[in-house]
Amino acid sequence: MQLSTPTSEPQYTIQQFLQHQIAPTLGCTEPVAVALGAAAAASLLPEDETVREIRVQVDPNVFKNGLGVLIPGTGGLRGLDLASALGALNGDPAHGLQLLQDITPEGLAAARALVERGAVNVTLRDNAEGLFIHTELWTSRHSYESLIRDRHDNLVSLACQGRDVSSDLLQYESEEQGEDGAGGMDRWLRGLNLGTILGMLHELSPQDLDFLRRGVEMNMALAEYGLAHASGHGVGAGLAALQEEDGADWDMERTAQIWTAAAADARMAGVNLPVMSSAGSGNNGLTAVLPLYAVQRFVSCPRDRLWESVCLSHLINAMIKAHLGRLSAVCSCSVAAGSGAAAGIARILGGDEETIAASVTNVVEDLAGVLCDGAKPACALKLATAAGCSVRSARLALRGVRIPSSEGIAGDSLEKTLHHLGSLGEKGFSQLNRAILDTMLSKDRS
Repeated sequence: MQLSTPTSEPQYTIQQFLQHQIAPTLGCTEPVAVALGAAAAASLLPEDETVREIRVQVDPNVFKNGLGVLIPGTGGLRGLDLASALGALNGDPAHGLQLLQDITPEGLAAARALVERGAVNVTLRDNAEGLFIHTELWTSRHSYESLIRDRHDNLVSLACQGRDVSSDLLQYESEEQGEDGAGGMDRWLRGLNLGTILGMLHELSPQDLDFLRRGVEMNMALAEYGLAHASGHGVGAGLAALQEEDGADWDMERTAQIWTAAAADARMAGVNLPVMSSAGSGNNGLTAVLPLYAVQRFVSCPRDRLWESVCLSHLINAMIKAHLGRLSAVCSCSVAAGSGAAAGIARILGGDEETIAASVTNVVEDLAGVLCDGAKPACALKLATAAGCSVRSARLALRGVRIPSSEGIAGDSLEKTLHHLGSLGEKGFSQLNRAILDTMLSKDRS
C-alpha cells in the first residue's frame, strides 16, 4: 500500500476542526436540529405573538433519522413534529444542539397540545441536496422562517414575512465555512491525506487534549448508564451478561463492543445525558472514541497519546463522512466512525502510517455495505459490530493482514479507498436510500 505524502498548507487548523466538527449534543442530532430550527425562527417573535402553526420541510435523511428515536426529557416520546414544537415553544437557540435541556413539564405539555391538534406539519423535500431543514412558524399576524443547511447547527437564514432579517444567531459567515461557503470544511476534509492528518496531531494544545478527554468521559458516562439500567433494547447489558455466562475474561474487543453498545442503548432511548458528537452525529461520536478507551485498559499508553489518537479517530470519521455526505444510505456510524476508531487504535498500539491506513481499509472492506435504516434504539447492534470490527481490524493490520488494491473497493492508498467508498455511497446507494425510507413509512407505528 502506498504511503501518502503531506499536502500543501491546510485551509483550516486543527482547532477550527475541533470547534466545528466535535460538539456536545443532547439527543439524536436530527430531531435536535429540527428543534433548533424552530427555536431560531421563534426567537424572532415579538412578546405579544404566539405560535399557532408550524410547517417544516426536511430532506429524506433527516426525515428517516427522526422517525424512530426517542427525545430526551419527554418520557419516551418521539417524532420530528414534537421536536419542532418543543423547539418553538421551549427552546433557546443560544444553547445550540443542547437546547433540549430547556424542556419543562409545562413546555412539553404545550408542545404535545400543538401536535395533537394537528398544528405541526413535517413534510419531505425530496429534491433537497444534503442536510436541509426549513421551518416556518405562523402566528395570527405574521410568519417567521429559518433555514438550516449542510450541518445540523448551521443556521444560514432567518426571515419575517418572507423578508431576510439580521440576527446575531446567523452563522453564515462563520470560520467553518470559510471563503467557499458552507461546504468549505467538507471539501478540505476530502482533500486531506493521512500524512497531513498525522502531522496535525502535533499541533494539538493542552486545552485541545483536555477537550478531547472530556468528550471521552462524556460518552463513557452514557455507557455506564446503559449498562447499569439496560436502557433501550439492552444490547450492551446483554453482551455483558453473555460475557459472564461464558466465563470469559474481558478482552479489548468485547469491552469495546459492550461499552459502545451500552452508550447507544442509553442515547437512543432518550436518556437525559449529553454525548460528544463527531461530524454531526452522536452515535458516530460514541463509535469513534469508546473503542479506543476500551483498548487503553489493556495496554500501556501515555494519556496525551490516547487523546491524540481520539483526535485522529474524529478526523478520519469526518473525512469519510465528507466523502459519503453528512447523511446517507450507508451507516456512517459503522464504516466512518469504525474506520476512525481503527485508525486511532492502530496508533495506540504503535502502528505506523501504513498500518493505520491498512486498519481503515480493513474496516471499509468489512462494513461498507451496512445500511442506515434510521436512528433508533436498534442502532446499538450496529455500533457493537463497528466497535468490535475497529479493534479487530487494527490488530489484524498490525499482524500484516492488509487488503490489496486488487480486491473490492480497496485502493492503493487510503485516499483512493475513501474516494471509492464515496462513489459507492453517492451512485450505488441513491435509489436504495429511498427504498429504505419507503419501507419505514409503510409501517404502522401506532
